[in-house]
Amino acid sequence: MNLDQAAQRCAEMGNKTRLSILRLLVKAGQDGLPVGAIQKNLDVPASTLTHHIQRLVRVGLVTQKRDSRTLYCQPQIKAIRELADFLLSECCSLQQKIHELK
Repeated sequence: MNLDQAAQRCAEMGNKTRLSILRLLVKAGQDGLPVGAIQKNLDVPASTLTHHIQRLVRVGLVTQKRDSRTLYCQPQIKAIRELADFLLSECCSLQQKIHELK
């Protein structure tokens, strides 16, 4: 993962509704949830929900799968982990360097 990709993913999660969608999907697990269940759980208008889901899809945090007439949203756990790993990859390294300089 590069800095630009991480910034785009973080930017999309910087919205309360999108972060709520992503957290709900992560709680649901790899199979995800139907769009209707997301709407019911979060009480978000359908048109607004579609907009937010598409933004999460665009940065690779969510995928969608149709099963007959039902559209499922699935969290991309690998992508979410990659982002978390990127954010934590240099945890405390600056603090260690400062300590070594003393």
